Amino acid sequence: MNLNQIALQMVAPKKGILAADESTGTMTKRLDSIGVESTEENRRSYRQWLLESPGMEDYISGVILYDETLRQKTDDGKSFAELLSEKGVLPGIKVDLGAKPLVGFPGETVTEGLDGLRERLAEYVSLGAKFTKWRAVITIGKDIPTDYCLEANAHALARYAALSQEAGLVPIVEPEVLMDGDHTQKRCEEVTAKTLTAVFDQLKKHRVEITGMILKPNMILSGKDAKDQAGVSEVAAATVACFKKHLPANLPGAIFLSGGLSPDQACERLNAINKQPFDSAQGKPPWQLSYSFGRALQEEALKAWAGKNENGKIMQQVFIDRAKKVSLARQGKL
Repeated sequence: MNLNQIALQMVAPKKGILAADESTGTMTKRLDSIGVESTEENRRSYRQWLLESPGMEDYISGVILYDETLRQKTDDGKSFAELLSEKGVLPGIKVDLGAKPLVGFPGETVTEGLDGLRERLAEYVSLGAKFTKWRAVITIGKDIPTDYCLEANAHALARYAALSQEAGLVPIVEPEVLMDGDHTQKRCEEVTAKTLTAVFDQLKKHRVEITGMILKPNMILSGKDAKDQAGVSEVAAATVACFKKHLPANLPGAIFLSGGLSPDQACERLNAINKQPFDSAQGKPPWQLSYSFGRALQEEALKAWAGKNENGKIMQQVFIDRAKKVSLARQGKL
């Protein structure tokens, strides 16, 4: 398959991406929340139960894995990449090394991980990966984000995307404007628009093939500490309006992050976005509007599992029930 074919498979109708790429530190926090020790075996066991869920391929087109997870195997010795591929689900890999303080710019970060990336990508291809993910973090606050922060992160995203495509991998480009803060929805819209402009400008300069990548954006929300919270329909209208202005028509799709929203909140907003009228000739957007949820797909399943193998089947059912709801939301049919 070429890059465009893989990208289209990632945003196939009714399906989306499961983000299971939590770092060891993040996974430790998740396991701490249910009173389970974060050993490599417990992390492996949890992800095996999740990825073996019967019928997940009906709602999940791909799974983003972490370096540790891509190397792990099921109880019967099959790699997680093989397990997913046999289900017709694409295995992917998070390749950035995290957001680090941007020197000289208090409160801002730049994502690292470009050094040695070409070699790491070659290894990930050999381990079965078909796509990659890199997350940039944009914070809204007093006098931030600065133009330089946006430029630095857009440049890193574009270099990562170009290297991924060179290796035959579809890059998920994730410029996340955080919902942390007390900013208005209008401020979120301004910053998101500016971020997307910077990102697509750098992608063009780096000769990244737009038809062979996927965007992972935030929704246009009020800051979580804002006194006035934009309603579900306002979020949907503002998000689609922003995308119409800033996303190229040949982009295969945008897969929303859940970014601190509860499972129900993420579903409600995704559903409303996909119900938005679209004034194109087809009456629908040129790109797929899908999902790449982490906590919003896993939170309930993790609690149901509680670190006990005897709860595995129950956990899988809880996961599938939520995946079904997210799939309906992705179709605007919730």
